[in-house]
Formats: sequence, C-alpha cells, structure tokens
Amino acid sequence: MRVISYNVNGIRAACKKGFIDWLATDPADIICLQETKATKEDADYKAIEALGYETFWFSAQKKGYSGVSIFTKIKPDAVFYGNGIDHSDFEGRVIRADFGNITLINSYFPSGTSGDERQTYKYKWLDEFFDYLENLKLTRNQLIVLGDYNIAHHPIDIHDPKGNKNSSGFLPQEREWMDMFYNNGWIDTFRFINKDKKDSYSWWSQRFPSVRLQNKGWRIDYISVTDNLAGNIKNSTIFPDIKHSDHCPIYLDLEIDN
Repeated sequence: MRVISYNVNGIRAACKKGFIDWLATDPADIICLQETKATKEDADYKAIEALGYETFWFSAQKKGYSGVSIFTKIKPDAVFYGNGIDHSDFEGRVIRADFGNITLINSYFPSGTSGDERQTYKYKWLDEFFDYLENLKLTRNQLIVLGDYNIAHHPIDIHDPKGNKNSSGFLPQEREWMDMFYNNGWIDTFRFINKDKKDSYSWWSQRFPSVRLQNKGWRIDYISVTDNLAGNIKNSTIFPDIKHSDHCPIYLDLEIDN
C-alpha cells in the first residue's frame, strides 16, 4: 500500500500547476489531500477518476475553506465522513477509509496562526481528536493517521527553532501534545526510517519566495501508524521537489498482510 499525504492549498490552484499530470505518473495507490478548498463538483474530478482513482471528498460548509479528500486505486470497504465532532465536521477536517484490517484517517489539523481564538480551538481540537482515535482503537486497532498536523514536533523539524519558539505550530503545549500522542502507541513513520535526517521539511512560507529556495521550512505533515504496524513499514520519505503548493507530498510504503 503506497500512500501519499499532501496539503494542496486549493485543489483547483494545484491543478493549474500540473497536479493532474503528476497524478498520471502513479505516485501512490492512495492520495490523501488536505485544504482542498472545493467540493467534488467544483474540481476537475473526472480527470482524476480517469486515471483510475475513486475519489471521496469531505468539504467544509464554508465555501473555499479547508476540506479533505481521498483518491484511491484500492477500493475501500467503507468511507466515513467526519469524526462526529460538530465544529471539526463543519470545517471538513477528517475523512476515514477502511481497507481490510487497515483504517486510514486523513486529517487537517487547525492552525493557530490567525490569533488566540483559533489557537485555543486548536488545543481543543487536538484533545477531541486524540479521544476520537483512542475510542476508534477499541474496534479498529491498525490505524494510519496522516495529514497536515500544523505542528513541528522537534527542533530538527524546523529550520529556526530558536526564532520560532513563540510561533504557533512550535509552541510548547503543541509539542507536548505530539509527545503524548507518540508515547501512546503511535509511530512517526518518517522518523522511523530517517531518524536523524536534517533539513527535511514539508512546508515553506509563501511570504518570501526565497524561503523555499533556501529550504527554510517546517516539517508539519505526518504519516503516523499504530505501533503494531512497525514491522510493515517499508519506506517513508518526503518529496520536496513536487511544487503544486506551499507544502509538498509525503510518502509511506506499507506492506499489507493478505
């Protein structure tokens, strides 16, 4: 099972930059997008489905905002839209697909960069999402949770940890949540394969065009798996040269038991 997570920062904008041509190269079996900013009908879904992908979309009620989708060449047994938490579902932040014993959850964590109110909501969302996952584990214990987490976990995951110590996305409370998450039966697949690899980022600010050229980024996109899948991880990497967005795709190759 080859899986990609990718915040496209608007599917329609990404398509204008060659996203569908990239899909045609068969980069993965399952493509999970965040921040689609569109409904299925607003996007060129027919061109995507013509490449062999079945598409599932969960959009925010607010037009042109947030939204997640799953494009898959492996037929899912079931798809679930949202996680049953009203505010999160209103913003189109979670979509789940079951493939045999594997459950994949594509998630777009809130950002707190717009102010204290959203930062407070971000903390609330994190706690609610953790509880949702813990409850899901009771019946589905082989999980993949991927997406834009909007948090750089360790200093190695951000180009300027000292300068960003007070920045949303690298605040102590956010990083403590990541510690708690990974200490409760989860694996950061990128670090599992690339333990000490530096300068590996998945997002670069658009405010200054030179930032990406100079690789002054943050690793805020993750593919995490429950620790019972540790032996199934074949590869996990980042594709910084793919440029349809201010993020880039991240990749997991997971061996699936038949």
